Amino acid sequence: MSAVPQPRTDTEPTPARPARSAKRSLALALLLGAAGAGLALLASGRIWARGTAVLAQGELPRTVTGADVTGVPGALAVVGLAALVAVFAVRRVGRIVVAALLALSGLGVTVAAALGNADTSALREKAADAVGLAGADVHHVTHTVWPWVAAAGGLLLLLAGALALVFGRSWPAMSGRYERTPGGARGPRRAPAAPDLERPEEIWKSLDRGEDPTR
Repeated sequence: MSAVPQPRTDTEPTPARPARSAKRSLALALLLGAAGAGLALLASGRIWARGTAVLAQGELPRTVTGADVTGVPGALAVVGLAALVAVFAVRRVGRIVVAALLALSGLGVTVAAALGNADTSALREKAADAVGLAGADVHHVTHTVWPWVAAAGGLLLLLAGALALVFGRSWPAMSGRYERTPGGARGPRRAPAAPDLERPEEIWKSLDRGEDPTR
């Protein structure tokens, strides 16, 4: 009496799972990176702090934007966005380097935005311009939420860079259709089409090139 084969209880990983995981991490990194750069750039143009310059005639309200306080978040957001795109143009070690640049850009945005939230030097400069005296002070200083929005954008860029560092090796790269061969020459060209013997001009062109159109 033959033994009845028992069904296998172990599940073997299928090749589709790594590909699906790579696509998910890629989509998540793109979403986080684009959102982070967008938030940092948006916040850099918004008002970060308000204050009042004291004049002889009264008080003059002053405001400063993120770009007035520090240009670092906006600049690093552009760098991070460029690094996010460049991840797909490089392979192997180059991809790791670009992914690290993406993560560092996000970290820099977060740190610069957090430091800029407590910085009042830009407000004092605005007050000095209004009063006409160096070292003028400002009163009733208040800060908005936009520095923390920029910091959140930096954290999203940092997460995108971390995903690229961990899963970037399995992500697809740009097509190598137009890349040169290792020797420096371009890929093989297509063979010229055979001349149409029913068209006399094609026969004459073949004869001018030294070819035998009857072969």
